[in-house]
Amino acid sequence: MKVLVISDDTWHPAEVVEMGLAPLKRKFDMTCICTAKDILTPKYLRSFDVVMVCKGDCINGGNHEPWFEEGVTEVMPRDFKRYVEEGGAFIALHAGNCFREGETMTELTGNYFIGHPPRCEVTLHFEHIPLTDGAEDFTERDEHYQIAVIAGDAVPFAHSVSQTGGRQIAGYTRELGLGRVAVYTPGHTLAMLSHPSTQKILENLIAWAGGKRAV
Repeated sequence: MKVLVISDDTWHPAEVVEMGLAPLKRKFDMTCICTAKDILTPKYLRSFDVVMVCKGDCINGGNHEPWFEEGVTEVMPRDFKRYVEEGGAFIALHAGNCFREGETMTELTGNYFIGHPPRCEVTLHFEHIPLTDGAEDFTERDEHYQIAVIAGDAVPFAHSVSQTGGRQIAGYTRELGLGRVAVYTPGHTLAMLSHPSTQKILENLIAWAGGKRAV
């Protein structure tokens, strides 16, 4: 299965994402890019079974200008949405869920970013469903993302809890047209990404999301 990983923004360096996802490269054909604005085209996008976005709306960690620019960026949020509707698969990992209310990307992810407390101990609780097979509840230091879920069809599979952030939805899935969308909010630190339960969840999400591809 071919997986495209898009990472690198001001607060979420590609190095952390790529190190965290390195074990999954043994199971999937994974390509990692940073400057998506100058790389992605609709044709290139459709050459992948699964697209995983791990960054917010900036070009890369060294360039804070917007990633999405009408008339310049060839793959806009609406193109990601069309890719999914036609049978593609989209996973929003951690910073892929930091788009704000009113931004177009939230129509695809099904949520908008509210904020997070200072880095703290975050406990992950997983639903007992096939999608979470092999993952066990655990605690690790991370950014505890707080999101507002706006997708009425979101099916949660994980919740996160911390003393300062309360209880939050940490993962859910939804289907969009012929394709699938998955959201997982933990993953700021290498320790969180490298944890065996995170690795298992990401492996399961890639397999689930990419398993319905019709393009």
